[in-house]
Amino acid sequence: MTGPSNPDRMGSVSDETKPAPPFEAGLQELETIVREMESGELPLERALELFEKGMKLSEACRKQLEEAESRVELLVRKGDKVQPEPFRPDKS
Repeated sequence: MTGPSNPDRMGSVSDETKPAPPFEAGLQELETIVREMESGELPLERALELFEKGMKLSEACRKQLEEAESRVELLVRKGDKVQPEPFRPDKS
């Protein structure tokens, strides 16, 4: 990205109102941010920008994982009670 005037971005939608990226895309973007930050060659302002973006992505991914976990728990029922069980794929 070249900065705030990047034509690929939708300028009318703020970061707060954009839907979270799909989980896999969020992880990939986090990996890209980490690699750039680990380079150690960033100006302070860019490092802060990347850190803030990374924290938002991390939170969005965490929420998606929690939602997926809740959905799995609801699908695993024993009688009238929902009993969370770890996912164990059959290794047939």
